[in-house]
Amino acid sequence: FEGIKDRSFALNTPNGSYSRAICIDDQLYYTRRKDGGWNLYLYNLKEKKETPLGDYTIHSITADYKKLLVSNNNNYGVIDVPKSPISLEKTIDLSDVNTIVNLRQEWKQIYNESWRQMRDFFYDPNMHGVNWDAIKSKYAPLVDHVNTRDDLNYIIGEMIGELNCGHAYVNGGDRPSPKRIKTGLLGAELSRDPSGYYKIDKILQGRNWTEELRSPLTENDLEVKEGDYIVAINGKSTKEMTNIYAALFNKADKQVELAINAKATEAGSQKVIVKPIADEGPLYYFNWVQNNIEKVNKATNGEVGYIHIPDMGVGGLNEFIKYFYPQLNKKALIIDDRGNGGGNVSPMIIERLRREVSMMAISRNGRPNPKPEALVPGPKVLLIDKYSASDGDLFPYQFKYHKLGKIIGVRSWGGVVGIRGSLPFIDGGSLNRPEFAHFNAEGSEFIIEGYGVDPDIVIDNDPAKEYAGEDQQLNKAIEVVLEELKTNPGTYPNAAPNYPNKAN
Repeated sequence: FEGIKDRSFALNTPNGSYSRAICIDDQLYYTRRKDGGWNLYLYNLKEKKETPLGDYTIHSITADYKKLLVSNNNNYGVIDVPKSPISLEKTIDLSDVNTIVNLRQEWKQIYNESWRQMRDFFYDPNMHGVNWDAIKSKYAPLVDHVNTRDDLNYIIGEMIGELNCGHAYVNGGDRPSPKRIKTGLLGAELSRDPSGYYKIDKILQGRNWTEELRSPLTENDLEVKEGDYIVAINGKSTKEMTNIYAALFNKADKQVELAINAKATEAGSQKVIVKPIADEGPLYYFNWVQNNIEKVNKATNGEVGYIHIPDMGVGGLNEFIKYFYPQLNKKALIIDDRGNGGGNVSPMIIERLRREVSMMAISRNGRPNPKPEALVPGPKVLLIDKYSASDGDLFPYQFKYHKLGKIIGVRSWGGVVGIRGSLPFIDGGSLNRPEFAHFNAEGSEFIIEGYGVDPDIVIDNDPAKEYAGEDQQLNKAIEVVLEELKTNPGTYPNAAPNYPNKAN
């Protein structure tokens, strides 16, 4: 590999998502995503020419590099290494392929492999001081008494738990997976009226142009209001129902007829067609965020922005970008890390929050703009709780290290030894191995793991008050940021200085 970077070169192929590259002499085979599917290509390294081979995926190659196992729409075939577009004329018949599995032997193998994976990948070669050989011997006799994969997962969980480290999980495997039938949900809070009919107490607002935030009772100009009654479903009176959701069983994403009335009676009701959803969680989250934004806007006269970051993955980064850039006109910012499930994008968010004005720029007919761009100049406050986890722990640590502002709430989760992709077990299960840890910039100690990050101002939400709609932590954040705005107003120069006179 000496000097390999100097021998690298770019292929003249389109940008895209590439996978499963195999090189045979001067022929490079790979798949590239196109129009939602994968396509197989051959690239001649000498001629620097790409040849499409068809809508196929490579799975493996024989040891002599002469044959490939490929598939198309779940049809598998073994073919000679191709030089031209593939025509899979003969496929492998899998209809009668069966395997006899000795589960007890398989479970022993999975137990031993779990122990080996942790031995070889755990971040600390000293295994946190634990005698790992002794731990294997301690739990191995229990495997003889395992009757289900869940039993095995429990034993493996106890074994890896001896390391006393976060992100050590065992998942999945060959377990029963009954088909789930989804109850249709209306995106609304209902209560039983004394009349026996169901009253619509609250309708969750959504964004009906996206399926995830579809709110059924607000679609298609339906004239359904809070305070109305659902008096019948598919022609059956709700008054006669023990539970209204029994009538919505197996009705998610299917058309349902509701009879709606402003009064608790079926006489004069109007019939509407709705399509219930399977999960109201995203709607509740969206409404919670919007309510927080509205509350902060109202309490600060529109001067302070609010952003909640649900995780540190693609979704969380999208949420941050979605709410950060539209609020660049704010003087200050409340960032909410509560309930953050972790990920790996916190450095990207911290970089935005650390930006400081170094200069201003102005054009002939424009207004002054800060450099660098995309920053909020004034105070910043961060909310955390015990569910701020993983990269959601690392985020407040960085926030505090860079002195970006006060942290309010309760101590974070305290699990930051990270994981990478797991190696599948023979039955499809997996083990998450804590593989990389974090220590401080001075190099003197490991940080956060097993403890978390302390807030500057400790305040916990009272469950009863929170259920009633009072968010004590957010209230405190508003109080703190308004106080800090008095000494740090978060403003830019609103006009250019005197223009130079270069006449002389």
